[in-house]
Amino acid sequence: MTTELVGPHTDSIPEPSIRESFVDAFRRHPAGVAIITAAGEDGPVGITSSSVMSISADPAVLAFSLQSLRGSAAAIAAASSFLVHLAHSDTVELAETFATRGAVRFGADMDWSFLSTGEPFLHGTAHALRAVPLGATACGSALIVTAEVVEVIAPTRVLSPLVYHNRAYHHLTPATHHRSKGTPQ
Repeated sequence: MTTELVGPHTDSIPEPSIRESFVDAFRRHPAGVAIITAAGEDGPVGITSSSVMSISADPAVLAFSLQSLRGSAAAIAAASSFLVHLAHSDTVELAETFATRGAVRFGADMDWSFLSTGEPFLHGTAHALRAVPLGATACGSALIVTAEVVEVIAPTRVLSPLVYHNRAYHHLTPATHHRSKGTPQ
């Protein structure tokens, strides 16, 4: 007796688009959270980003993507320097503010100041990396920015890192940290 293997009918199970599958895959991939600020023509600007990554330690180079070239993102793309503030567990509200279109940023109730070099600095974040752009590459609807880090501002205290996963902010606690040998490439 021969058994015929039958697969799913292609007309009964819709194929998700590559875009939908890609977004779903990265929704489930945790990413660090950063707030990028710059001095714009009309005042300080900033956005929340989960795309910041280190490229090189020598020289110190980072990269991030801008998903549009409107508003704060356009001002950051045009800036001659900016700050990349790494977020931690106590900065969830700050990250949400800079991620919300139309939210009041750099208000009187926010602890910030301008550095002597002109960038808006958010007090109370983790490390802040002052960087100058090296280049920008259009990729689909995004702009990928590479920048050299020219100064690192250490935090006054070290707290649990903030990550973005499945459309929500989470912080890692000492119980969730896992140390293993090796360094990711």
